[in-house]
Amino acid sequence: MVVVMSRDATEAQIERVAEKVREVGGEAFVSRGTVHTIIGLVGDTATFRALDLDNLPGVDHLIHVGKPYKMVARSLHPQPTIVKIGPAVVGRETFTIIAGPCAVESEEQALETARAAKAAGATILRGGAFKPRSSPYSFQGLGKRGLEILAECREDTGLPVVTEIVDSRDVDLVAEWADALQIGTRNMQNFELLKAVGATAKPVLLKRGLSATVEEWLMAAEYIAQRGNSQIVLCERGIRTYEPSTRNTLDLSGMAVAQLESHLPVIVDPSHATGHKDLVAPMARAAIAGGADGVMIDVHPNPGEALCDGPQALRPEEMLALAKDLEALAGVLGRRMG
Repeated sequence: MVVVMSRDATEAQIERVAEKVREVGGEAFVSRGTVHTIIGLVGDTATFRALDLDNLPGVDHLIHVGKPYKMVARSLHPQPTIVKIGPAVVGRETFTIIAGPCAVESEEQALETARAAKAAGATILRGGAFKPRSSPYSFQGLGKRGLEILAECREDTGLPVVTEIVDSRDVDLVAEWADALQIGTRNMQNFELLKAVGATAKPVLLKRGLSATVEEWLMAAEYIAQRGNSQIVLCERGIRTYEPSTRNTLDLSGMAVAQLESHLPVIVDPSHATGHKDLVAPMARAAIAGGADGVMIDVHPNPGEALCDGPQALRPEEMLALAKDLEALAGVLGRRMG
């Protein structure tokens, strides 16, 4: 059950609802939106009904959500959510390009890539300072120095920064430097990490897990929203199947289902989905044709020397060509570039 408070509900009225729920052994999770504050209830629904919550001061109405995810369900929030990352927005009304290096390797490499991303029309810069890798011998990122370099890139280009967080102990550190926090595929079901980023005021980009169903993906988003943070962007980045010719299988139908089931924006990462730069552009074009809210693209000035995922990275001139294709498609489809 979810309690939707009225637009002019006071903090005291919100707390009174939460207090009554706790008095009967339930849990109340408050999420403050731009228009309404909503309170997600966890516990016995029959007991909550007996509280007569809809007659309390400040309560607008109650919603009985049948899905296992409540705060991110479209039935709770019929209007699509627009997520603000610095001066940029991600949502249904725009098509947003997020681009940058998979991993920050040096100040020179990151700045060159950031400038190329901006020149191609990207409005958000991605870059990894902490890199969870399959092999313990692979490049693991520059850590705090990588965050500092990303901040320099933001200062130089004006692009807000999204970067991955891999450890709940680093939430405060990464949130200090980044404009948005990314939860990677390997951590989609790291529930303590999801709770930690949900407790921040930073937007969260949540990638789908390698073998996760759409429902599991949305349940992971629920962990974040339940802690009061509804500024969540979902990212389809391919799932593991039996097909060996691509790194993963890009599930555009799963992207569309996520849009139908949730009010959150959904973007696509064709770089990690395919693992091969020659497949990135066609899958990015398919994503905008399929209704995605944006794409996240790996860019590197010299992919052959990249310390992480070089085979999937576009050169700056290739990124520029792809951006022109996406802009042309956006015009045909009646979409506005973010």
